[in-house]
Amino acid sequence: MGIQDIIEGKKQWRAHMARVKALPPDYQIVYKEMQRYLFKVGPIDLPDGPLLPGIVDFFEEGAASGKGVLELIGTDVAAFADELIKDSTTYADLYQDSISGKPGTAEK
Repeated sequence: MGIQDIIEGKKQWRAHMARVKALPPDYQIVYKEMQRYLFKVGPIDLPDGPLLPGIVDFFEEGAASGKGVLELIGTDVAAFADELIKDSTTYADLYQDSISGKPGTAEK
């Protein structure tokens, strides 16, 4: 990864966060909680993948239609986030795969 890639990534992240800050306050709170949760348990392609921008798109549409954020996702934010990543490989999956070798066998 070159310096230009890093600079471009920062520009994209700042533009993404500017979209988040333009959301109504309740949407911002829920987005930040989801983001925090997903960075802990989420898919390995989270920083570069389409998930976070997709959530912002979904929230922008909901805000434009005048709905509250909990009307869109329900009251269990973690369950909603889990549903979004249910078919994705997570860091926990990678870790589990790395330690699931049979007893007495060592990787060489």
